[in-house]
Amino acid sequence: MDESDTGGVTAMTLLNPKARTERGHAQQETLLGKTAAEPATLFQSSWRDYIFAEVWTRDGLDLRSRYLISIASVAESGVHSERLNDYVRGALLNDSLSQLELREAALHCAIYGGWDSGTAIDKAIDFVLTEQGIEAQGYDPIRAEPWDPQERLQKGAAEFHNVMTFGGPPPVAPYFEGGILNFVFGEVWHRPGLDQRGRRWLTLVGVANSSADIPIRTHIYGAMASGNASYEEMNEFVLQYAVHAGWPRASYVQGVVFEMAEKVKKNLTWDGKPKE
Repeated sequence: MDESDTGGVTAMTLLNPKARTERGHAQQETLLGKTAAEPATLFQSSWRDYIFAEVWTRDGLDLRSRYLISIASVAESGVHSERLNDYVRGALLNDSLSQLELREAALHCAIYGGWDSGTAIDKAIDFVLTEQGIEAQGYDPIRAEPWDPQERLQKGAAEFHNVMTFGGPPPVAPYFEGGILNFVFGEVWHRPGLDQRGRRWLTLVGVANSSADIPIRTHIYGAMASGNASYEEMNEFVLQYAVHAGWPRASYVQGVVFEMAEKVKKNLTWDGKPKE
């Protein structure tokens, strides 16, 4: 930005639309791992000239995280989209996510977005492996050895605290005991196939899509309080999430990010109480 003697008016450096289009085209081909067709409509051009030229190229969030956010967002939209195949292909070909990490993402998204969203990701992985001539790998079972149910419950409660940074719910209903504590935190969050930061992005998409106030607030708080994501990265998450969720839904999430960041900064709990 250059200051000029124009009566107090600031002269701005102009950006070249041709350069924007060229950048978007190159990024679209690289990020999706396929040749980008020339847009036939105004809307189609917005993918090239805005989403890939401006959103995906921002410095505030790593490429791996952007793939996870986008994969979860498309899978949980309830609308079949070739874009899911594109994101999976791009993540594999750019070495941002391994085949096994993508399979873990399918399971994790099933929890937070419903099992049909996991099906969508699994099918997209199968499609891309066949398309690219890549051999499908096996998977580690959810659990291979016998277990003590009470031990798994205790392990789940400990992992809940590790992930969320505060204590979990008591096992007073099947949803809490058999779902949240035993399976979600007692088994899935422990799996080594995908790290906690990666699982966090998938979870944030799921809770944001739910429009459920407490899960949105607590998981956004947990993301920053745990150190999985910085305040700046959470702001980038909102923009990346908005691409498939829409600006109105992302607007609410952005407000919660502002609120929870202040509570983390002041060493308060997610609901504004002093930490003991």
